[in-house]
Amino acid sequence: MKKLLALIAAMTIALTTLSGCVSLDYVGVSSARINEAGELVLTYSDGTEQNLGVVKGTDGEDGADGKDGTDGTDGKNGEKGQDGKDGPVGADGEDGVITIEPSENTVGLATSKGLISSVAIIAGFTETSYYGTSSFSSAGSGVIYELDRASGDAFIITNYHVVYSADSNEGTSENITVYLYGSELNTQAIEAEYVGGSMLYDIAVLKISDSEILRRSDAIPVVADTDGISVGDTAIAVGNPENMGISASVGIIGVDSEYITMTGADDITEVNLRVMRIDTAVNSGNSGGGLFNSAGELIGIVNAKIADESVENIAYAIPVNIAVSVADSIIDYCYGSDTQKTPRKALIGVQIGISDSKAEYDEATGKIILTETVGISSVETDGLANGKLVKGDILKTATLDGETVSITRQFHLIDLMLKARAGDTLTLTVLRGSEEISVEIILTEACLTDC
Repeated sequence: MKKLLALIAAMTIALTTLSGCVSLDYVGVSSARINEAGELVLTYSDGTEQNLGVVKGTDGEDGADGKDGTDGTDGKNGEKGQDGKDGPVGADGEDGVITIEPSENTVGLATSKGLISSVAIIAGFTETSYYGTSSFSSAGSGVIYELDRASGDAFIITNYHVVYSADSNEGTSENITVYLYGSELNTQAIEAEYVGGSMLYDIAVLKISDSEILRRSDAIPVVADTDGISVGDTAIAVGNPENMGISASVGIIGVDSEYITMTGADDITEVNLRVMRIDTAVNSGNSGGGLFNSAGELIGIVNAKIADESVENIAYAIPVNIAVSVADSIIDYCYGSDTQKTPRKALIGVQIGISDSKAEYDEATGKIILTETVGISSVETDGLANGKLVKGDILKTATLDGETVSITRQFHLIDLMLKARAGDTLTLTVLRGSEEISVEIILTEACLTDC
């Protein structure tokens, strides 16, 4: 049977209602709260409670003062040794957000953090046919990216295909509701607004405004792990599979970076996505939900799977570096705009390629690290890099807006360009022959393109 690489959110759940919501009364969890001890407590519809343990840390303590040095012994010439210098004063401890002790059930605690940062999404659409106009809804998932509890405002990251339907009159849904974990009843629906999105990256951002439910909740924004992941790392998917309420499944990272080609949300455009491969079980409705590591940090956004009778648990997630960079661009360019609804990235007019690659074992971490030799394959005559970079240059580092990245994988520079803004200076260190040189490129408005 032919393998089908499928987006996994287009699950129709209502065909005749106009509300765009679906009854979730069967969900057992009626509320979730963090108590004074920092423990996540779930209350079920029958009145019983379950304590999932500590998920919120207390303030860190100040470090201890350094101790005085001991007196030196008498010198050979009878001179007395000097007192040792005082040790440095310890720095203040940082406020805890999530405390996970290594001796505890880290997967369970990481899952708790993922749950309290996740939302279920219902996107409503209308469709006109020979028989008239009807409505339908699809179920998906999302993560809380930014949160202002006092104002009841939040930005939500999800997949573009969760809130877009090629079969609808609107294209992008104009009737979006979200549900917090533990608050998944019809009466607890929160209205959300589409801010913007990218079909090419399959990322969209929603905005919640002035929500009393959000104000009263113990929801927290995700903490993104942007330092990279490795094959074998824990991969916890939190989402709304089959629209049965927010739940979790766990697996590992199978491939840390690869490209898949598939049909986009419009059922026409072919898109090429950089993704991570996971063996975590995901299903319709998981799309847009977070993928978390064993510390409860966001490492990706679940978006696709292979649907085939001969294939088990091959699914994909968009790496967090791409997801948050695209989300930031959407917020910067699209929020508050009636016309700009897509993010932007910089193009400097070069093609890059890989001339060598290898796997190395890191004894310090016990992990396998893949490295690539990344070089300039061609330079466009009308691009910003013309006259600065030449074919054959080997990329070593890239610095943008104070952030320096070692170019040890081809995608490092490509992903960095999603963070670029007009007026930024891109500094590249390259090896040209046997000489290492530094090149500065001032990014302009003209080099930015919608994505």
